Amino acid sequence: MAKNLVIVESPSKIKTIKKFLGNNYDVTASNGHIRDLPKSTLGVDIDNDYEPKYITIRGKGDKLAELKRLVKKADKVYLATDPDREGEAIAWHLAQALKLDEKKMRRITFNEITKNAVKESLKNSRDIDLNLVDAQQTRRILDRMVGYRISPVLWAKVKRGLSAGRVQSVALRMICDREEEIDAFIPDEYWTLDAVISAEGIRKPFEAKFYGTKDGKVEIEDKNHLNKILGDVNKADFTVSEVKMGERVKKAPVPFITSTLQQEASKVLNFATQKTMRIAQQLYEGVDIKGQGTIGLITYLRTDSVRIADEADAMAKEFIKDTYGENFVAQTEGVAKKTGKIQDAHEAIRPTNVSLTPALVKEDLTRDQFKLYQLIWKRFVASRMESAKYETTSVKFSAGDYVFTSSASKVSFEGFMSVYTESDDEKEENISGLHDLKKGDKVNIESIEGKQHFTQAPAHYTEATLVKSLEEKGIGRPSTYAPTITTILARRYVAKENKNLYVTELGEAVNKIMKIAFPVIVDCNFTANLESLLDGIGEGEVQWKSVVRNFYPDLNEAVVNAENELEKVDIRDEETDVICEECGRNMVIKYGPHGRFLACPGFPECKNTKPYLEKIGVLCPKCGKDIVLKKTKKGRKYYGCESNPECDFMSWQKPIGEKCPECGSYMVEKGSKKVCSDEQCGYVTDNK
Repeated sequence: MAKNLVIVESPSKIKTIKKFLGNNYDVTASNGHIRDLPKSTLGVDIDNDYEPKYITIRGKGDKLAELKRLVKKADKVYLATDPDREGEAIAWHLAQALKLDEKKMRRITFNEITKNAVKESLKNSRDIDLNLVDAQQTRRILDRMVGYRISPVLWAKVKRGLSAGRVQSVALRMICDREEEIDAFIPDEYWTLDAVISAEGIRKPFEAKFYGTKDGKVEIEDKNHLNKILGDVNKADFTVSEVKMGERVKKAPVPFITSTLQQEASKVLNFATQKTMRIAQQLYEGVDIKGQGTIGLITYLRTDSVRIADEADAMAKEFIKDTYGENFVAQTEGVAKKTGKIQDAHEAIRPTNVSLTPALVKEDLTRDQFKLYQLIWKRFVASRMESAKYETTSVKFSAGDYVFTSSASKVSFEGFMSVYTESDDEKEENISGLHDLKKGDKVNIESIEGKQHFTQAPAHYTEATLVKSLEEKGIGRPSTYAPTITTILARRYVAKENKNLYVTELGEAVNKIMKIAFPVIVDCNFTANLESLLDGIGEGEVQWKSVVRNFYPDLNEAVVNAENELEKVDIRDEETDVICEECGRNMVIKYGPHGRFLACPGFPECKNTKPYLEKIGVLCPKCGKDIVLKKTKKGRKYYGCESNPECDFMSWQKPIGEKCPECGSYMVEKGSKKVCSDEQCGYVTDNK
């Protein structure tokens, strides 16, 4: 019998796929890429029209030799690397490195590792898609150009070991821009007025919120305005002026794509993006299920399409009909709002077999695998179900000329919510009996209270919200979100505390240089446009070399200018008045992975180091000693007293040594303003 060889990327797929194909097929793995650009040089021949110079990756020689032996024995070779651009490129590199005869070689892809999908892929084998290869090759070359040309500039101007990246530098800028917004944010005061009402027939008192007057909505401007409203309301009777009954529909969510899975896993399961992708990869490649062997539990995890195969859709609806009832099956399909170009070659992320419920496979999965599988399974099943329906009641109360409102809702049909609710769904308020109120009914005021509030600064990015923003702006693609975040954290440009991402001193220095010397590289619109061009290459509409030809000369010019004109961030060690207690020399400021520290200039004879505490010229409002600039263990800046832990003073904003003229609290600097540190006071003035 003829012998066929199937080459996959990951060794963990071999056992599963071999089981589906039988003895006529050999299955082996390339263990990812076989060839790449060399690490020691740019690897792109600038003088020869940007031709890439590929070499066998160090350590892959034995693997390549093994593959060559297996190829010689085979009558046909199927390249079954992952079904995305990078997988297509790996297949092409394998074909080149193994010198495969085109008549002997075929490319197959499957979106899920199941018997039907693998066998179907063999029936639909094809040639390697060179457009997809060119798209991935262009991404790799552009990333290499940015990294290998700009990183040496950062080494020379800041410190060795830093790096720049086409997507990572934009992500860093977004985080830095958000930090600047937060630092410059000045809170605005606003007031609310809430009444607690009781009425006959309603068991518990409920809340009604101030709306305005009969003429429309009114904002409460300040305390004086609030007191006037309170005075008028207290003299008036509260009566029901309007009761509206209605119905509200909540549509089922669409299935997960890469970015939404990462976001929801972060919010619900507290998984980092990298962890989500690692566990999803395990579920995709296959898990041993008792009585069934190794099974791929989910479809391919790198996708930006919400499309579902007709067969999977039909199976899901049949499952829902049998499990929940006919009326729970979706009659129309939910549609996601599209942002930019969608690579619709893949499906959304879904279970490969909807009848394998989380409960059935729980014993065979690790705790984290179970949590993620359950999330994916529930979201997919919910996406094939009917919308949830609510009965709503909205009541307006009159108090003289003023209007208060109260509303309630209760679920009349659970629909998809019987299976799945999203992490940011608000709890519905169900006030029993509110719908029994009639126009003209009098109600009793149990209490009424006005509250002062202040608008909140924009939230710090989390991994989830950064992924969402990257996707919305069209920066990067499903395969790049997790590596991008991992890189900026590993380089210590960004620190993560309680899910929030904070820029470090090192990150600020790198971002400043990038904005000054390479403004185009860190421009969100430019990077998003480049992604569109890569999509165009993948679709055969754009020539890959034309993109590189237009990109490199401008990059090269910017690098040359930066090398000649950019000032070094830290030209020499700055001497301090701190005396080294071991040898008596004046200690100097050095830069390390975590930022600045004090070191003895007598190194290596004297190796004494200590934390660097930068005085800001302001005295502590608690104890009168100097305030110094400090950093958390993860690199986030704050201001504290030099006598800590004896004095516990700390501030995230920079104190300026002035007292608030209204309340006496210390003042801080926020952008161009001086702001009272006591939010309840809210005093603000220009920082002149």
